Amino acid sequence: MTQAAIQIRGLGKTYNDGKRALDGINLDVPRGSIFGLLGPNGAGKSTLINILAGLVNKTEGSASIWGFDIDQDPRNAKGSIGIVNQEILFDPFFSPFETLDNQAGYYGVPKHERRTMELLRAVHLEDKAHAYARSLSGGMKRRLMVAKALVHNPPVLVLDEPTAGVDIQLRQQLWDYVRELNAAGTTVVLTTHYLEEAEQLCDRIAIINHGQLIADKPTPELLAMAQDKLVEITVDRDVDLLPRSPMFDKVELRDDGRTLIITYQKNRVSAVDILDAVQAHGLGIVDVSTREADLEDIFLHLTSAPAPEHSK
Repeated sequence: MTQAAIQIRGLGKTYNDGKRALDGINLDVPRGSIFGLLGPNGAGKSTLINILAGLVNKTEGSASIWGFDIDQDPRNAKGSIGIVNQEILFDPFFSPFETLDNQAGYYGVPKHERRTMELLRAVHLEDKAHAYARSLSGGMKRRLMVAKALVHNPPVLVLDEPTAGVDIQLRQQLWDYVRELNAAGTTVVLTTHYLEEAEQLCDRIAIINHGQLIADKPTPELLAMAQDKLVEITVDRDVDLLPRSPMFDKVELRDDGRTLIITYQKNRVSAVDILDAVQAHGLGIVDVSTREADLEDIFLHLTSAPAPEHSK
């Protein structure tokens, strides 16, 4: 099927206090993708996710999940999505097995079709199946939340800041499992403040700021938007006077007194031009290293614009 996993058209939300949380969002999440949804705190990401989950009523526009309109066919729309919230929500007096089994019952999954132990094995909680959920570590609780979102085998999984506050090892385990789910056909929507995660995991990234969609591109295209390049040049003597050139956007000197950090526009000049300009100042070059702008640079650039007047 070529239809998007999630299709959003003209989606808007204005709260009773007049705050415009979403302003005419148009967005398609391709089926089978790992899709990054990024934005600063308060940008509107959680509002959008809560509208898809049926927890917040939109003001205008439309949204469908796996082809099911959230207004016209809410039952099938909700059945097509699993959401792992930032908050850890489950009854602490139930065991992980009971938590998943009960959740499957809420979705109407027949007893003989429930995958409770299979899911617990998948998130490495099989040995904790019958322990009190309140006795689990923070990382285990986070993994249980992922399993809870999958009890009805939804084709779309939304992970809202799933690795916030967890250690590096758990984060890596979680991403390995997400990749396995995606390889098996699950469409994954990820919100995260760890931009390196989005850069490594996501096929496509959308950025929301002040309730508006400001970018929606395949990850390589988004990264290609950055024209800044940085080169570190170690020279053969102490630098008393920083070299200057129209090709340099910025020149800094490290504390060692011999390493220049030069920023330039890669669409205007090449690294060879930069090196030639440094040598023209009578400096011999001992070592060179370069760095491309990354997703964090692009994110900060795109989200630095002030809020539109109506949302203030």
